[in-house]
Amino acid sequence: MALSPLVPELGALELLLEVARKGSVGQAAAAVGISQPAASSRIKGMERQLGLPLLERSPRGSRPTPAGRLVVEWARQVVEAAQALDAGIAALREDRDARLRVVASLTVAEYLMPGWLLALRGARPGTAVTLRTANSQAVAGQVLAGEADLGFVEGGRTPPGLAGVAVAADRLAVVVAPGHPWARRRTPVTRAELAGTPLVLREPGSGTREVLDRALGSPAEPLLELASTTALKAAALAGAGPVCLSELAVADELATRRLVEVPVADLDLRRPLRAVWPAGQRPSGPARDLLALTGSVPVHGRAEPAMTGPIDRIPISPPT
Repeated sequence: MALSPLVPELGALELLLEVARKGSVGQAAAAVGISQPAASSRIKGMERQLGLPLLERSPRGSRPTPAGRLVVEWARQVVEAAQALDAGIAALREDRDARLRVVASLTVAEYLMPGWLLALRGARPGTAVTLRTANSQAVAGQVLAGEADLGFVEGGRTPPGLAGVAVAADRLAVVVAPGHPWARRRTPVTRAELAGTPLVLREPGSGTREVLDRALGSPAEPLLELASTTALKAAALAGAGPVCLSELAVADELATRRLVEVPVADLDLRRPLRAVWPAGQRPSGPARDLLALTGSVPVHGRAEPAMTGPIDRIPISPPT
């Protein structure tokens, strides 16, 4: 329902309340931060709008007329309601800015997110962060559904309906147990050989699986499909067969020779790790701060924009 043209604006009602409290238009003007002529003009405008005299003016000051006293009482209720609304909105904004919902792919959640969240805690100590893990396809779905403020995915493309920016670079590695025949090879495995070998892989929908399937074209039926990095590493350590997973996940095992990386000829398994959010929006509050803390790296030979500047300088990738 539209307000009646007889209802004065909120600023005029606040001025009238100050006049009633202080008994002076000049003092009321000072209290609300305007000049006395501007205050007098606003009071007269309100009287014309209502068709009623609101103040009795005298050398000793100004006081409400009988009609003015009624308007003052009604104005007090309106102003108090507006103040309550303002306080409520401020509380909602404060609550929003004090929490952050993040959903991330396993690689990002396990190997990068702990450091980022520790830095965020230093920058925003009062922020409550909820971190969930899912494969990249599920991450995209949760961000699109509004169930997370920010998502992190693996893979070469920004998921449809989302905008994003690369925040880190990663490379998939093919690894085997030291006792596997490939561990003793003197020549790299060819792309065709890798495509024809049953591998231990992540499940469909994961960024790791997407990158490998695109790189190999038509790979052989997987030996095993597992839904976690930990399970993949355990399978590799047990000698189940060649495993393809992030080099971030196997750095310790490769350094201690518990696993051996198998060189692959003519195959680029580099990939960006991306932060994503709904297309047409820009991250704000803690989500913006987390993005600023992630930094950026060159991806596929092309430098991604730095993440340390204002968020409005971050390019939004078009949906693909």
